[in-house]
Amino acid sequence: MKIATCLSAVRNRLAPRLGRVIHGGLLTVGLVTTAYHGASFIQSGSLAFGGAAVGAASAAELHAPDLGDAVPTPVASRTVKLSPEMERVKRFVSRRYKVSRVALRPILATAESTGRKLGLDPLLLVAVIAVESSFNPFAESGVGAQGLMQVIPRFHMDKIGDDAGEDALFDPLTNIRVGAMVLKEGLQRTGSLQAALQYYGGASNDAQARYANKVLSMQSRLAVAARGSADA
Repeated sequence: MKIATCLSAVRNRLAPRLGRVIHGGLLTVGLVTTAYHGASFIQSGSLAFGGAAVGAASAAELHAPDLGDAVPTPVASRTVKLSPEMERVKRFVSRRYKVSRVALRPILATAESTGRKLGLDPLLLVAVIAVESSFNPFAESGVGAQGLMQVIPRFHMDKIGDDAGEDALFDPLTNIRVGAMVLKEGLQRTGSLQAALQYYGGASNDAQARYANKVLSMQSRLAVAARGSADA
């Protein structure tokens, strides 16, 4: 009985203190939890609104997909098909004029397709390009002849197109198309290849036909190269 009475007395004295301890502990836990969430909120706010570059970069990193070491695959360039003969011409021209074979490929392909369309020997077009510009698509003469085949724009606007820009003839494909049309026009007017070439070169009054002979000589060399002969 005395023991029970003593235990009851101890319990009565300790109960208020124990309650205060438990309450204080719970309050501390609540404060820590609040502080943690508050810090997270502040950090989140800084990502969204603060520090501009740093915040934006961090947010991007948080939301960016994991790409590992992936590298974008480049788009393959279009392969232009040349005939076997023109492939050999390409090698010859590249060596002689120190021009990249990659740059020559679309030029020679255009000469082939345009020549077939207009009934002209593609090697004749290539020979004109060699004589006129040495395969420099940005060549421009003192009288205003432009591009690979040195076409003078003001004389051939009907072939270039009225809506074309002033630099249209520096596009190799346009230049070859227009130059071939000028040469074809010369053939129709004069009736002979030599006279057509002299017309093209603006030297119709040259009795020695030096321009035509120069182009035809180059055409012959290109024909040898096209056959794969070592004499080219």
